[in-house]
Amino acid sequence: MINSSVLVLNRSFLPVHVTPLKRALCMMVQGIAKAIDEEYQTFDFQNWAELSVAKHHESVGMVDRVIRVPRVVLLSVYDRLPKRCVRFSRLNIMTRDNYTCQYCGKRGPKSDLNLDHVVPRVLGGGTSWDNVVTSCLDCNRMKGGRTPAQAKMHLARKPYRPNIAPLMELMQRRMFHEAWKPFFNIVDLSYWTVELDSD
Repeated sequence: MINSSVLVLNRSFLPVHVTPLKRALCMMVQGIAKAIDEEYQTFDFQNWAELSVAKHHESVGMVDRVIRVPRVVLLSVYDRLPKRCVRFSRLNIMTRDNYTCQYCGKRGPKSDLNLDHVVPRVLGGGTSWDNVVTSCLDCNRMKGGRTPAQAKMHLARKPYRPNIAPLMELMQRRMFHEAWKPFFNIVDLSYWTVELDSD
């Protein structure tokens, strides 16, 4: 439960990120974010912790109590708009590859995965969407500084540049919580759907 996802909104109630519950609770304790309930009321950590946990609410155990799991948090001071392009980042590559090794098909948490250059940098391969894939640590070691053909390994899927942001990809895969729905609409879909800049 502590690693489950929480939607992060800017001060204008626009989705900007998805973060683990543990990080969302830390942001609330630090006063960086407030939880939002089903009635769009905001709560700081202390007030949120005092809410009773009904049977239909998810909960997480703390040292001295059990509190409701916030599924949406609102940043207190961040008012910039979300970026319009899909950032080339570790998280976005792993999201594109569904947290699955592209060589053996093993699925796992971020800590058990790594990024691999399909054509290694020593052989002239670049660091780009179409040359970097998610791999497990074992496959990454086994492949080493070789191409998949040289290592007698096969890619499950050719790497590609995504044309939608990971948030929208999660929505399409149904890997989101019902509490997130009011914060997404057709306008948001067009806002998050962009073509990547070429290298």
